[in-house]
Amino acid sequence: MEKVLEVKDLHVTFSTYGGEVKAVRGVTFDLHRGETLAIVGESGCGKSVTSQSIMRLIPSPPGRIASGSVLFKGKDLTKIKEREMRTIRGSDISMIFQDPMTALNPTLTVGKQLVEGIIQHNGSTQQAAKKKALEMLTLVGIPDPEIRFKNYPHEFSGGMRQRIVIAMALVCEPEVLIADEPTTALDVTIQAQILDLFKDIQKKTNVSIILITHDLGVVAQVADRVAVMYAGKIVEAGTRRDIFYKPQHPYTKGLLQSVPRLDLDGADLIPIIGSPPDLFSPPVGCPFTARCDYAMEVCDRAYPFKTHLTNEHHVDCWLQDERAQKMLASIK
Repeated sequence: MEKVLEVKDLHVTFSTYGGEVKAVRGVTFDLHRGETLAIVGESGCGKSVTSQSIMRLIPSPPGRIASGSVLFKGKDLTKIKEREMRTIRGSDISMIFQDPMTALNPTLTVGKQLVEGIIQHNGSTQQAAKKKALEMLTLVGIPDPEIRFKNYPHEFSGGMRQRIVIAMALVCEPEVLIADEPTTALDVTIQAQILDLFKDIQKKTNVSIILITHDLGVVAQVADRVAVMYAGKIVEAGTRRDIFYKPQHPYTKGLLQSVPRLDLDGADLIPIIGSPPDLFSPPVGCPFTARCDYAMEVCDRAYPFKTHLTNEHHVDCWLQDERAQKMLASIK
């Protein structure tokens, strides 16, 4: 499959009065055309920072991309000038944020906000931009688009506002759509509708989607591949089936055991005891060691090599690596 985005060894830090927070620590992944890649993990693991770094939306200072690359159409987005990056945002790579109310201007009609984006990125006439905006409102399921075009954000329900935010993100036909917790603020019924909308739009436009979420139920519905993040690193990645049915990292297994499942009726939920490590001074070994029931001495002494279980499935865990004992011997 064609790669549309390549993130390689991305490191992102934030300077604070207490020191430097190493929020993202060597993240690497590819995004293929027409697929949905879900990045999952608990709060603070670096999911949103990774997505914002791709868009170059990290506030600087205090944040900065310390090293690594984000390749899109042969360009390293971490190296280009801000003026060129502004032409890519919205037209080539778009982003949907968690709260639709903060993404919409309450003083402008939704139609005006859609039209402004089209004119700015595509240079269309007012008439052509309005036609495109109405087509997009229809695509995302807004009833009576001619009438609703003239409404303000507060005149819509939460689900309808999220549909409008999706329309704004797609109106310039981007190749990559980043959705950062797009259904968290919605009730379960509306969430299901929005997820169905994502799948429908992807079939029609072949857009590639990066879905940032902590909700494994959402991942199970829409993801093609899954990357599991912990303490700023991707500790396991694979197809949806790999992650849900053949998880190998203890953290991935812990995530799956801590959420309800319909196919395991009556099974007790098992929480992950403890807290993530301090990213002011991350551990040299596996960051999950302190919370892992299967930790070995080597886990605390060195970060594990990446073990490829299949072409799609890889994991950073000493339990899956035959070199663990040799590595420990070399450290001693």
